[in-house]
Amino acid sequence: MTIRKDAVAGQFYPASAGEIEAMIIHYNKLLDTHADIEALLALKTRAVIVPHAGYIYSGFTANVALRILGAQRLERVVVIGPSHRVYLDGVSVADYDRYETPFGALEVDRALVATLERDFGLHFYPEAHAEHSTEVQMPFIKYYMPKVKVVELVYGKADPTALSKIIDTLLDDPMTGVVISTDLSHYYDIDKAKRLDSVCLDAIARLDPAELHQGCEACGKIGVEVMLLSAKAHGLKPHILDYRTSADASGDKSQVVGYTGVVFELPHEHIV
Repeated sequence: MTIRKDAVAGQFYPASAGEIEAMIIHYNKLLDTHADIEALLALKTRAVIVPHAGYIYSGFTANVALRILGAQRLERVVVIGPSHRVYLDGVSVADYDRYETPFGALEVDRALVATLERDFGLHFYPEAHAEHSTEVQMPFIKYYMPKVKVVELVYGKADPTALSKIIDTLLDDPMTGVVISTDLSHYYDIDKAKRLDSVCLDAIARLDPAELHQGCEACGKIGVEVMLLSAKAHGLKPHILDYRTSADASGDKSQVVGYTGVVFELPHEHIV
């Protein structure tokens, strides 16, 4: 039995399940009070974009999207994020049996892992998988979808067109969800951050991958571009759920990081 041990528990998010649950309950009280939660949970989706900072900064934003994804009938979720720790040429698939979270382990979909390795030539580079961009999503996934299986993909230097073919294949399966992990601009003053982030948000809203290269500084920009390519191909409609910066939590407007949560709504004919 191989286990992907949590690498950033106690750093990016609490190591205690009780503390995480208390945070999620708090986020949902805010969401239920200030949003039309029934309309949000009625959205039919199998793909979301979420941030990956510490929960105190971006947990609310990630929770909105992952709560909606959790309301869908899914058997597996593929989490895709950029490598921050090691240089990676291409995409690594986490070939473990289980994925550890404070809520208990998630089962890895080994059959899908084998398919991705066979059909797309993916390899497993263990050193790439002590990665926070993907790991911080897993406690939310376990909380909202305790029985779902997961697959973790971490990418470095990657061809968006080639990676988009993987997303296309995943979206062809009505029981598979896709989570794209990215933060937006990093360490600018809040006014510049919002200008740069507006490019990212506009590109997402328009499903315009080319616009991402006109000033968007998302650390997971490749993943976002890939998602936009696949969303266009599958007729998905983007809904930007939340945008904020680290200043909302810290009060420091001099060096902020931007975060967004997005769901991609399925066309009616794809709803099952």
